[in-house]
Amino acid sequence: MTRALMIQGTGSDVGKSLIVAGLARAFTRRGLAVRPFKPQNMSNNAAVTADGGEIGRAQALQARAAGVPPSVHMNPVLLKPQSEVGSQVVVQGRMVATVKARDYQAWKPRLMEAVQDSFSRLAAEADLVLVEGAGSASEVNLRRGDIANMGFARATGTPVVVLGDIDRGGVIASLVGTKAVIDPEDAAMIVGFIVNRFRGDPSLFSDGMALIAARTGWQALGLIPHFPEAARLPAEDVLGLIGSAPGLGDCKRIAVPVFPRIANFDDLDPLRTEPAVEVVLVRPGEAIPGDAGLVLLPGSKTTIDDLDFLVAQGWDVDIRAHVRRGGRVLGLCGGYQMLGRRLCDPHGIEGAPRDRPGLGLLDVETVMTPLKRLAAVTGRSLTDDLPFSGYEMHVGETRGPDAGRPLLRFADGRADGAVSPDGLVCGTYVHGLFSDDRQRAAWLARLGATSDGASYEAGIERVLDGLARHIEAHVDCDRLLDLASR
Repeated sequence: MTRALMIQGTGSDVGKSLIVAGLARAFTRRGLAVRPFKPQNMSNNAAVTADGGEIGRAQALQARAAGVPPSVHMNPVLLKPQSEVGSQVVVQGRMVATVKARDYQAWKPRLMEAVQDSFSRLAAEADLVLVEGAGSASEVNLRRGDIANMGFARATGTPVVVLGDIDRGGVIASLVGTKAVIDPEDAAMIVGFIVNRFRGDPSLFSDGMALIAARTGWQALGLIPHFPEAARLPAEDVLGLIGSAPGLGDCKRIAVPVFPRIANFDDLDPLRTEPAVEVVLVRPGEAIPGDAGLVLLPGSKTTIDDLDFLVAQGWDVDIRAHVRRGGRVLGLCGGYQMLGRRLCDPHGIEGAPRDRPGLGLLDVETVMTPLKRLAAVTGRSLTDDLPFSGYEMHVGETRGPDAGRPLLRFADGRADGAVSPDGLVCGTYVHGLFSDDRQRAAWLARLGATSDGASYEAGIERVLDGLARHIEAHVDCDRLLDLASR
């Protein structure tokens, strides 16, 4: 019978996604059929599944760690924030509604059926299901109707291990406090705890581990040292976009304005591994560096709102000056739409119906449409006849004279993207372009830089293998399997 174990956290960004990925690789290497599962996720960094749906990027990475294709059932409820108080609701890979945070609380009970259905489907094909919680296990104000943490654990009888992050400080209070505030019946589901991201001499925290165990009654299952190579794995949350990625020596700079609703920002990850370039994340209140070789406009969940933000920051002036100096601009998905003459949203896909002028750097116009394109794609780039692979995840149709000079040609014959007459400005709907080593090397060459020639995908595999070894060295994985429900 299938085993299941749930990793919940004392808070957001304590490393739940990473630990589940590492455990998935570790147990897969032991010969178990492992499936990752997250009942409810909130992220604008999504991945396309083979069956044409979308899930959180973290669950796609966890599926990769387990050696299986990503499935919509690995993340049956995905919330994609469109504002401070509202999100799109994606159920089993398909968008079903846009709701405000307060209204979503009434939605949760009806979503439990889809969550349990997806969990049952994964359990039927696995030896072990590793479940990731969301946010904090101690959010008792949201406990009613919960599907993401203890509500799921209680409904399915799945044992819970709580993860704390010592790097944040206060990990003893966080773990002991979790036991103190949650319902006793919820606390009874917790079988142990792990402390993550430790730095220094672990013997100095042995008393801390013992104190937590004594105060909570939970088993101490591991103290995991900081794993620096985790920075090479795709981040799920925009909080993972911290600082710039410096290159070495006389490197070329790629400037990336950071929008409030930036989406699919893992497009940047392969570039950040290249020593010949420096990826500069331009924050609000900062100017786009005048010495950048490329300005890259990333994807956006709310393109028109983020374009308004771009203009309010004065980045439109910086970008036009950059082009006048002969600099290159590349727009990805929402960033591509911003580069055109106009964006129209007659159906209110991103909010109220509206339209506004774009940056006018490409002679195209975009109309937002209800149909969302979700597909893995392959083809060739038309500027240099190089193969590429990636995926589409967008709403909107973009047309105009510059689209007559497409950037890419898909294997099915469709054209994608647009290029300005002078070749300096271009855009595409394809995500994952820089994960393709051939395309990344070609783009670096256009900037006068040379790729280090390393395979990005092979690098991800090495990091996952290293993460699995790291966790096995510091966590009692045999005990975890014993604690998993049958």
